[in-house]
Amino acid sequence: MITSIISGLLLGPFTWLYDLYMSTTVRSWTDLVLRWTHVFSAILWVGSTYYFTWLDGRLSEEERAAAAGEKAEVWMVHSGGFYVVEKQKKPGKRKLHWFRWEAAMTWLSGMFLLALIYYPDQLADPLDPVVSRGTAVLIGIGVIVVGWIVYDLLSQSPLGKNELVFAAVSYVLLVALIYGLTRVLTERAAYIHVGALFGTLMAANVWMRILPAQRQMIAATKEGKQPDARLAARAKLRSKQNTFMVVPTIFIMLSPNHYASITYGSQYNWIILSVLILVGWGAAKIIRRA
Repeated sequence: MITSIISGLLLGPFTWLYDLYMSTTVRSWTDLVLRWTHVFSAILWVGSTYYFTWLDGRLSEEERAAAAGEKAEVWMVHSGGFYVVEKQKKPGKRKLHWFRWEAAMTWLSGMFLLALIYYPDQLADPLDPVVSRGTAVLIGIGVIVVGWIVYDLLSQSPLGKNELVFAAVSYVLLVALIYGLTRVLTERAAYIHVGALFGTLMAANVWMRILPAQRQMIAATKEGKQPDARLAARAKLRSKQNTFMVVPTIFIMLSPNHYASITYGSQYNWIILSVLILVGWGAAKIIRRA
């Protein structure tokens, strides 16, 4: 009797919140707010990523073309003003502006969408499940966690020093993953988890590899030391890899609600996604040079 009362007092608020969330109206508004946050954060993140990629490319061109003693500068016009930018090897004394929260908000809102919308009932086929819902959830989480570990180790291995070899090995592993996911999860969930993996790799690159390298470079400057150029090179490489992953990720963000019959709804869904990832990488290469 006492145990039942204590359990009711402890679990009552959580049960009430769960029942409230499961109501159609609350779930719909939660879905709307999360998707809005997810998409808008992604717009900010992708925009800043490609802007700085473009800027770095133009500054590199300017550095090669600059005469002795000339500063490499990029002049731009936007709205009602003109802007000039030059690249420095170390930070100055002015306020330093960071670009990080866009990545965090995109990833967090995406994970909430997974947990609240897909994991409760949309991972395994309810009519003919290959695996149980619990197993499907573990597979989904495992793909994201193990995927980062494999990618990070591969990036730091000797294979990661050759971009073509790294891309080829990564693509083979991706195709194998896509094929496996479409066999155990619902087709839509398989697509979503490939997108979640890409999003996780990009966000983890920002927070676990790029930002720490930047902080080490700033710390070295404050100590009067020359920043390690290898840190800058590694951070730049991870940022470059993000620009290639983001194009197929945006496609996957859109495909669950549009063009289902020709993407994940097709009997060749795993082949279609594999090809579209290659197309996305090709598009990213063109965009980076535009």
